[in-house]
Amino acid sequence: MKYRHAFHAGNFADVHKHVALLALLRAMQRKDKGLFFLDTHAGRGRYALGSGDARTSGEAQHGALAVLAAQRTARNADPTVAGAPELADYAGVVEAWRRRADARHDYPGSAVLAAELLRPQDRGIAVETQPAEFEALRRTLGRVARVTAEHGDGWLRLRALLPPAERRGLLLIDPPYEDTKGDFRAGAGAVHEALARFATGVIALWYPVKDARDTDLWLAALARGLHRPALAAELWIHPPDSRAGLNGSGLVVVNPPYQWAERCAAWQPALLRALGAESSGGTRVVSLAGENR
Repeated sequence: MKYRHAFHAGNFADVHKHVALLALLRAMQRKDKGLFFLDTHAGRGRYALGSGDARTSGEAQHGALAVLAAQRTARNADPTVAGAPELADYAGVVEAWRRRADARHDYPGSAVLAAELLRPQDRGIAVETQPAEFEALRRTLGRVARVTAEHGDGWLRLRALLPPAERRGLLLIDPPYEDTKGDFRAGAGAVHEALARFATGVIALWYPVKDARDTDLWLAALARGLHRPALAAELWIHPPDSRAGLNGSGLVVVNPPYQWAERCAAWQPALLRALGAESSGGTRVVSLAGENR
């Protein structure tokens, strides 16, 4: 059976990834020059939280819906989350899209969130391999979005689309990890291949945190081949060596924008509080290579 993200849409890992994505785009947009955005595994772009798989799993209740509720409280001066502007920005973008799309019970995917932020001088491509998911993505993005949907293999399109004409870009690599070991290998390989074609591009590779020992070994192997600044940002809601399944969410970010690591170290604990997972979870930002050492 093919991976169905609808079952996990809006869970804590989605929120972690999406807050990071928006923060990266905002940081890159401090410069007026246009940028290129690529989402290699985009999914369907829009997920109904009130019905179907998402309602069955209930994961969004302890993820996006909890954070959106916390941010509504923060507007009334809740001190536990008011100090994280990245969370306020995330909530604002999601709620603005919901109003515009008349979709108060839906949740936007990465490509849709990026489309909300891209400027006239920016350009984006979202790739999805499954035909039904691609058609849903194409409909969700519509004809006027600054992100174009493409039906294809995200790994192959990554190679074909680099380097971009803009010479500035953010690459989001977010495979489903159906084949966990295979996708970890493919993700690491894609990072190195992307850097060979586009050495200055900002790359964000999402990965699941299931067993910290395995994750740390993989990060160490990835770091040995990197010659650019890089970091790993992780948030976990269960101890990272427990048998809960998906304990946490991680992002390898290569060529992070200026002061992005410092900001990440501030908003990740705030996100953990908003998720109500302070007692069982944790966060870290780890330097991997280059100037971050």
